Amino acid sequence: MASKTNPLTFLQQVRAEVSKVVWPSRKETMITTVMVLIMVFVAAIFFLAVDQVLGFGIGLLLGSGS
Repeated sequence: MASKTNPLTFLQQVRAEVSKVVWPSRKETMITTVMVLIMVFVAAIFFLAVDQVLGFGIGLLLGSGS
């Protein structure tokens, strides 16, 4: 079982750990954001195309493709 830590000690430890974090620059954040948006757009177009093809194929199989 973990030993109980004084709240002040805990906050000091949290500050020490947060100071070790390497935060991304504004430029890195913007580039990453743009890349995520592009990938979301590409994935949306891909799944739209797959949905249309599958819907067309199922329509042909079930005879309601006209």
